[in-house]
Amino acid sequence: MSTRIPTALTIAGSDSGGGAGLQADLKTFAALGVYGTCAITAITAQNTQGVTAIEPLSSEMVTAQMEAIAGDIALHATKIGMLANAAIVEAVAAAIQELELPLVVVDPVMVAKSGDPLLDTDAVMVLRVELLPLALVVTPNLPEAEVLAAMTIASPRDVQEAARRIHALGPRAVVSKGGHGTGAALVDVLFDGRDFLEFHTARIETRNTHGTGCTFASAIAAYLARGRSLVAATEQAQQYVAGAIRHGLSIGHGHGPLDHFWKDHGT
Repeated sequence: MSTRIPTALTIAGSDSGGGAGLQADLKTFAALGVYGTCAITAITAQNTQGVTAIEPLSSEMVTAQMEAIAGDIALHATKIGMLANAAIVEAVAAAIQELELPLVVVDPVMVAKSGDPLLDTDAVMVLRVELLPLALVVTPNLPEAEVLAAMTIASPRDVQEAARRIHALGPRAVVSKGGHGTGAALVDVLFDGRDFLEFHTARIETRNTHGTGCTFASAIAAYLARGRSLVAATEQAQQYVAGAIRHGLSIGHGHGPLDHFWKDHGT
């Protein structure tokens, strides 16, 4: 009898520094017991200090990668990260439908930790109209939620209103990440179209946060691939990321990366 091996596909840009993007996604999958596959959307020259160059792949090449994986490997979850431009967003949305990719987690990557833009203006509109309706869940941070919801977020009530507006764009659920908030507690808020559910963890003061958003969304996808409910996947993803931040690595001269394998070596 064969044993089900949970698998996941990440569709994202590369990070030459290894702390974010596709590399962080694959590390997260591996750390959480999921076989990771990938479709690269763009090559970035990037380190802990910032992004110095971006070279998007052709939309045809992105589609070809997705078709190659889905035509050979049974997938259990899908994670979407940096898409770079409108043509790639359109291609990814079309391929998700044609290939019937499962459990789509959209991390609407717009800006790198360093402040460098990773998604052009035209692509944001296409993402709102064509990609978000295909998502099981979308995981914006507060600045991304402001763009998607077309409003300023200055209070917990604003977080909920923004989530309602984003949910109206079509995803089945929204997880508003609290990393850009303030206070001793970091609060991630899940909205399923009816109820709000808050997940609390202690805020950790550290510079080693490169790749936090990528890792969180990938952890949700990994736990979904392993059969968890969205609520359980979100709670476990927050706990996993909190541990990875606590054990963050002081590598480079900017925002150091998380330690994705903190559970394995027990440090």
